[in-house]
Amino acid sequence: MHRTDLLHPDGNWRGLALDVRDRPRPELRLHTAGGDRLLLELAGDALLFGVVERDLGGVSFWRTDTWRPSLPPWRADTARLYAGDPARWAHAFAEHLAVSDTTPLHDGRWILTPYTELLRQWNRHGAPAGEFWGERIVEGHPDGYLDWYFHNGAWTVLPLRALPEADDARVKAYRKQVRDGTLPPVLLWWVSGLDCHLILDGHARLAAAVAENAEPPLLVLHRALPGAELAVAEEAAAADYTREMERWRALRAAHGEQVPDGTEAAGPALARALDEAATGHRPTWAWPLPGGRAEWERRARAAAPGWAEES
Repeated sequence: MHRTDLLHPDGNWRGLALDVRDRPRPELRLHTAGGDRLLLELAGDALLFGVVERDLGGVSFWRTDTWRPSLPPWRADTARLYAGDPARWAHAFAEHLAVSDTTPLHDGRWILTPYTELLRQWNRHGAPAGEFWGERIVEGHPDGYLDWYFHNGAWTVLPLRALPEADDARVKAYRKQVRDGTLPPVLLWWVSGLDCHLILDGHARLAAAVAENAEPPLLVLHRALPGAELAVAEEAAAADYTREMERWRALRAAHGEQVPDGTEAAGPALARALDEAATGHRPTWAWPLPGGRAEWERRARAAAPGWAEES
């Protein structure tokens, strides 16, 4: 897996681009069946069953509580060494993701980036971090409902297992790291079919941050345009820019130099288009479930008979 640092226009680090090869079918993958049935599985084991309720705008789900973290535990000395440096954490995460069998990475291009600043923008009313995150985390175990309308398209996180309590031994240890400013990031995966983020690693760390009423450090993984499609998108953005500049030149020729030359409008638009092409979210891949809806129903009844019957 090849890694490339992504930079903001001012030169500051913003994330990693991951070029994944020779991994056509990941062990952690989403399946679809019958148009409205979802199954997230890891190496053939069901992790989450979902029923998309389009009329209501959400997903009913059942978790099997068999999730295994994507990354190994982080040593305290490593946490202190990398504290406050999301770039170092991202490279460390990427090294393990390259060899882990519990990640959704498959052939293509992916982005791994921190989201803290964006979350601060969403929390524009300045709610305490514990309150803000309490609303972002989808509750319910083993079953629950992911309500798309409740957050009006805002940020939500669906744990792949029940979050541990604040007095859990692991959470207590992480709470100290929260207070020391050395808590390793929580790793999230954006899944478009669920319209939310799944926790790939860091359930206890997220619980610790919430218990301490603190903002958790985050690294988010999502699909991006692959190289060939990225080149096409960049060429289209450049062509749009050229056409826009020609339009401004024609206006200046017709009406004089009092007409702006267009760079103040066209330049930022080009920058936004190139940024969206390079880092924008692409839909999550989902594979058809062999056996279709009948197989989904068989497996759902075996794992959660009462819930499956109601669904």
